[in-house]
Amino acid sequence: MKRLLVVVDMQNDFITGAIGTSEAQEILPAVAQLIEEARRRGDTVVFTRDTHGEDYLSTQEGKKLPVVHCVKGTKGWEIADGLQKEGDIVLDKPSFGSPELARYVKENGFSRILFCGVCTDICVVSNALLVKAFCPEAELAVAARACAGTSPANHDAAIATMRCCQIEVV
Repeated sequence: MKRLLVVVDMQNDFITGAIGTSEAQEILPAVAQLIEEARRRGDTVVFTRDTHGEDYLSTQEGKKLPVVHCVKGTKGWEIADGLQKEGDIVLDKPSFGSPELARYVKENGFSRILFCGVCTDICVVSNALLVKAFCPEAELAVAARACAGTSPANHDAAIATMRCCQIEVV
């Protein structure tokens, strides 16, 4: 079974920066543990990285969420210290979901994909559903304890949505 861990947007701006939350800070140990376990098993680890330009506030997203964050090349854009290692794959994405991630999963024949990261109700659910659409027969799961939403209620709603879409919650 070819396995993949997808670590969604564990970037400084989502943890302690411009739109950081205490929930995102609290999941750091759980995310680090999942990454370590995946590496020990020999699983592939992919990080997605929310990536915006200096023109963020003039974009559709920026007009609806007018908080500049994850601008390419800034400290806030970087993945949190200690999570990423040499050889891990990093996919920059300009929006919530990454078609590049979905294609990567399909082209490389992963049969078991586990998601963790932030924000459960925006980028985690978007990426999980894209991968599900591209790879309907792959086994998808989300580690609820290693995800944080924009609020606890939104996290719970996204977990429920993924469960309804046949994504296992672990």
